[in-house]
Amino acid sequence: MAAGGGRLVMRTLPAPGWVRGSDPAVLSRLRDAAVVKPGFLSAAEEETLSRELEPELRRRRYEYDHWDAAIHGFRETEKTLWSQASRAILERVRAAAFPPSQALLPAVHVLDLERRGFIKPHVDSVKFCGDTIAGLSLLSAGVMRLRHVQQPGQWLELLLEPGSLYVLRGPARYDFSHEILPDGESFFGERRVPRGRRISVICRSQPEGTGPGGGEGAPQPAGPTTPAPPAAK
Repeated sequence: MAAGGGRLVMRTLPAPGWVRGSDPAVLSRLRDAAVVKPGFLSAAEEETLSRELEPELRRRRYEYDHWDAAIHGFRETEKTLWSQASRAILERVRAAAFPPSQALLPAVHVLDLERRGFIKPHVDSVKFCGDTIAGLSLLSAGVMRLRHVQQPGQWLELLLEPGSLYVLRGPARYDFSHEILPDGESFFGERRVPRGRRISVICRSQPEGTGPGGGEGAPQPAGPTTPAPPAAK
């Protein structure tokens, strides 16, 4: 089934089909702090963003040694100039994810993970962005896992299909680490989620202090690695 057709089928699932957690308390606590909006982009809008980003990304090589070893197999850029069509999409993201009074960083963070790329558990640094991040997922699906930094038995997983928008704010940003699972671990419950190349287009609120960057690509280590919830075999 074509990617676009697959998304149309998946969009008919109820909202809980995109989020799963270790227990009802975690689901309740993060109900408004970790949100997935499936089918936020049309196929045409996804193509518009991908086509605009491809020339810039193609000039960069994939990297395998991030400055704090949190990201593997990635290339990234900060983008401030967008076409009129893409600006309209980003304005929809702003309206859907941020209150009108919240200032956003002027640069949008673009993170390109190759098929074998992944993001290790990390907590975003408060130096780089503020309370809220909102990311559009392009090209392929992935699973984002959040895990409480003090109580690792508490976790939440988000299924991020192409064309979806995810929003992390408040406790989901600072009390939980987040990661993008590598292909070998990419399950959402019993469902296998094969990894392909994945591009995230991430809008971020202004930090309390100063400094550029943030989002998925500005992590600080989350501490010792903790066991993942059991994956389907």
